[in-house]
Amino acid sequence: MGRQELEQTARELIAEGKGILAADETVSTITKRFDALKITSTEDSRRTYREMFFTTPGAAAFISGVIMYDETLRQKNDAGISLAEVLSKQGIIPGIKVDTGAKVLTGSPEEKMTEGLDGLRDRLKEYAAMGARFAKWRAVIRITDKLPSPMCVNVNAHALARYAALCQEQGIVPIVEPEVLMDGPHTIERCEEVTSWVLHTVFDALFEQCVRLEGMLLKPSMVIAGKVCPKQASVQEVATATLRCLRRHVPAAVPGIVFLSGGQPSVTATAHLDAINRLDGSKPWSISFSYGRALQDVALEAWHGKKENLKAAQQAFHHRAKCNSEAARGRYTDKLEHEPVGASEPAHRSDWHDD
Repeated sequence: MGRQELEQTARELIAEGKGILAADETVSTITKRFDALKITSTEDSRRTYREMFFTTPGAAAFISGVIMYDETLRQKNDAGISLAEVLSKQGIIPGIKVDTGAKVLTGSPEEKMTEGLDGLRDRLKEYAAMGARFAKWRAVIRITDKLPSPMCVNVNAHALARYAALCQEQGIVPIVEPEVLMDGPHTIERCEEVTSWVLHTVFDALFEQCVRLEGMLLKPSMVIAGKVCPKQASVQEVATATLRCLRRHVPAAVPGIVFLSGGQPSVTATAHLDAINRLDGSKPWSISFSYGRALQDVALEAWHGKKENLKAAQQAFHHRAKCNSEAARGRYTDKLEHEPVGASEPAHRSDWHDD
């Protein structure tokens, strides 16, 4: 895949009103979520769960791509069709998570760095042959009064840039995900300070690794107060701080920004996305979503591992996808949110974290 094809795929992923479903939880993470609902986690039950999203009627109107885990990309449905092909036939682009997880950072045990560069070139070749057209690599940055350390920011930025360069070499669009965690008591001002530093460092590293910005997407966290901060920021404050930070540190050549939800309740993540898109002023990139839990939680609760609940779970997913589609256009409303969908929003679980 050449330069033009890379850029075309990136543009397709950020088509108007569409976003990305992050269905790339590791086996350990999805097992924790299943355990919470007393669902047995097996290769077959995990396939059934993922396929439930992939085959939701009408989802392609709102979902441009799906990030899969290695296990899922290798799976087939009961008819023997690969799940990547199931998506492609609907016009949804298959993607793949390629990092191998965040591990303790040597020299700074309270922080983590993401691993997976060893052998990545060969894995990307294999994934491309299996139908993957884009990939994701997640770095995690913790905020305290003293963290993150310069070492943590720098090593994670370098890994993100090296991954992105390898992806483009193999004709795969990289999604660059520097997640500034919302765990902790930090203020929104502290979050903006750290997010600014991280984004600046990441784009310096991307430049050094000769990554073509037009053929990538950025998946950042929003600028938001920590979960246990005594003063929680309003939706408008989050939108204003987030867009200000992006304008200052994300080059206009990047075609799209697809936010992660980062542990926000589903409705809150949608409201924040909508508020960002409603703000006046320059937005040189498309702004949409690449949500995992914020799209999945309501459907997982409705499904509960039972075949007879499949339709209700798909309705719940369709509704959340539609709400986020409207938020990506700046047209989300309370009326839309409260349309009956046959399933209720589950309570937010702050302990459900991706690896």
